Amino acid sequence: MLDYALLSALAAVIRTGSFERAAQQLHITPSAVSQRVKLLEERVGTVLVVRGSPCTGTPGGLRLCQHVEQVALLESDLRQDLPAMEQGDGEGAPVTVRIAVNADSLATWFIAAMAGAEGCLFDLVLDDQDHSADWLRRGEVLAAVTSSPHPVQGCDSTPLGSLRYIATASPAFMARHFADGVTPDSLARAPRLTFNPKDRLQSQWIRQVFGAEIPSPTHWLPSSQAFVDGALAGLGWGMNPETLAAGALRDNRLLALVPGRPLDVPLFWQRSRIASRRLDSLTRAVVRSAGQALCLSYETEA
Repeated sequence: MLDYALLSALAAVIRTGSFERAAQQLHITPSAVSQRVKLLEERVGTVLVVRGSPCTGTPGGLRLCQHVEQVALLESDLRQDLPAMEQGDGEGAPVTVRIAVNADSLATWFIAAMAGAEGCLFDLVLDDQDHSADWLRRGEVLAAVTSSPHPVQGCDSTPLGSLRYIATASPAFMARHFADGVTPDSLARAPRLTFNPKDRLQSQWIRQVFGAEIPSPTHWLPSSQAFVDGALAGLGWGMNPETLAAGALRDNRLLALVPGRPLDVPLFWQRSRIASRRLDSLTRAVVRSAGQALCLSYETEA
């Protein structure tokens, strides 16, 4: 049997990033936290925490941390079903749910979903929608917003709608780089904006509109708001969520590179099949918030 006092110490260190903050959270001394983590490492026979600033979990440590959070979700259900448990420690305590979500969803609609789910604390992992399901496969999150419709083993998948992107640039940038129109030659010379090496949205849009890959120079901007700001400043062109760029497009501070040619990225909510009412409540909040913000179409180019 696993010792949950030891597991709770491990989870607190990994989630807070330090033994001192974990001690404050658990109302014990840092020395006691260290002793519990060391004892757990000895029992499982492997290092679970990489000591540093911040402290981080090894793959084994992250897996055990996720296990603790899954147990907390299950216990929250038991408290509702067994009145006697309501008198125990932790009555009504919120449970932590670790979720992988893409930055653009977080910037446009996912916060509203979080606010609509009661009794949860959130630990978000930001990753590209094409890669967020990998966190589920590794067992490091309980749920993910992903572009993959195929359920990860042990998970259910719910379609949410499509996040619509518009290829945008400032009027000055359009005049400077696309005076003769947006063509393969002009795209090859014009700087683009790229979120990070996983970001393929600009390439997907080019392939959808022009049917080919067109390499071009790029600025790296790992921020949804910086993408809008960079386009407004004339730094480059990029794929911005329509909801984030709507005001600038209305005011003609941003222009669509090719009007009427958006890129719709279908999104799905995948969550572990854990019998938890709180996870069900979160799922309802996610579906409701997505339904208010996303397009209905799940179609995208192959």
